[in-house]
Amino acid sequence: MTINRGLLTAAALPLLMLGACARPGTADEAGSPGAAPVTESTTAGPDTIALRVEYRGGFVPAESIPGRIPRFSVYADGRALSEGPVPAIYPGPALPNLQVITLSPEQVEKLTTEALAAGVKSGGDFGTPNVADIPSTRISVVTAEGEQSVEVVALNEAAPDDTSLTAEQHAARKKLTEFLASLDRLFAEATSPAAKPYQPAALAVLAQPYQDTGDGAGGAAVAWPGPALPGPALTEQPKVDCLTVEGADKDAVWKLAEKANARTPWESAGKKYQIVFRPLLPDETSCDSLKRQA
Repeated sequence: MTINRGLLTAAALPLLMLGACARPGTADEAGSPGAAPVTESTTAGPDTIALRVEYRGGFVPAESIPGRIPRFSVYADGRALSEGPVPAIYPGPALPNLQVITLSPEQVEKLTTEALAAGVKSGGDFGTPNVADIPSTRISVVTAEGEQSVEVVALNEAAPDDTSLTAEQHAARKKLTEFLASLDRLFAEATSPAAKPYQPAALAVLAQPYQDTGDGAGGAAVAWPGPALPGPALTEQPKVDCLTVEGADKDAVWKLAEKANARTPWESAGKKYQIVFRPLLPDETSCDSLKRQA
């Protein structure tokens, strides 16, 4: 049995404007003005975001937030990243199953057009349902006119008869949910282009002192092969330290992490640490890039 760790996590980096030649926008079915999606980038680098879906907040351990991976990231050069399924076991794998597919320019344009039609428009009204402690879903898309984004509280958890939402807000949420389901299908059914494991250029290592629960689930301590842990402080409240590893250090860490699980103790300079491994995405350069989520 497998589960999607990206969806379990659900329980911004400001996007760069793309200079482009684009066809004129049209009004969507709900009557809101449609911004023209980017169709041909002239100034955007390959690592510029075109579309991103990520989770924000929620009643989750605060120290786990910096390690969150966006649900979907689509880049100007057609790369699209999302977490794939992981075994439904405890402890889970140490490394996330981050997958990448490559989309054509036409597919990227189609996704941005569909996002706009689904209601991704700054200032959109999705209401606040009578649900507590649920992460919000933030969706951003880059158009020729700039960034459009929405952040929706408890997008999937609001009851159909929740009277704190109007009929229009229920309908807007349904349209957005259907768009996200289409993104799920894009990855789940990705045979052409096929999904491949994402190989990051750098890895963020979020380290905290190891807490031994006595169940032995982590197994024996593993000698840390990289620079000394725990690294500089990423956040103070809660205290989370983060180390960026790349090059040969990253390769050595990755090789051992592939054999480890989420509870494996890592030993560095005589101390043991528990680590969350967070592959850095193409638009991220170091641990500092994760502060947008912290």
